[in-house]
Amino acid sequence: MAFTMKTGGRNGRAARYRPLAEINVTPMVDVMLVLLIIFMVTAPLMTSGVSVDLPKTNAQPLNSDSEPLTVTIKADGSIFLQDQPIDISDIVAKLQAIAQNNPDRRIFVRGDKDLAYGRIMEVMGTITQGGFTKVALLAEQTSVPQNPASPNPASQNAAPQSPAPQPAARPASGSHK
Repeated sequence: MAFTMKTGGRNGRAARYRPLAEINVTPMVDVMLVLLIIFMVTAPLMTSGVSVDLPKTNAQPLNSDSEPLTVTIKADGSIFLQDQPIDISDIVAKLQAIAQNNPDRRIFVRGDKDLAYGRIMEVMGTITQGGFTKVALLAEQTSVPQNPASPNPASQNAAPQSPAPQPAARPASGSHK
């Protein structure tokens, strides 16, 4: 900390020392850079979930107003609600408890691409019979750019974009907004 500054006086007076009013920001910048590096390294590790090999699609991501509930179906047919394994008979009761009986709560169904179509439809049918209206399938976004001049019939039915990590959703029924 620098606290001395010599000031000369007139007519041979003795010099005075007074404190400097400067703040040294170097330690603060060092700490902030270390925190930035720590968060940049740990942020990708904080994303947790069940590992599923999603199919690819060209549909645009779905707009997400609130945090959706995610139902995942692995290749072996096991079902997970968020990250917890669940039986298909308990899925509606758990979803209603989490959604607090809000039938407009978004539910994303993620099914492994090697899974039979019937198993995915069984889970989606169970969820929609429970009264949920906003149920959508998720797929992984392909890296093929679309030409805006030539409309793609598959992309005309797609929903608007969302900040989700590149999944694309297709509505399960016509009641999706």
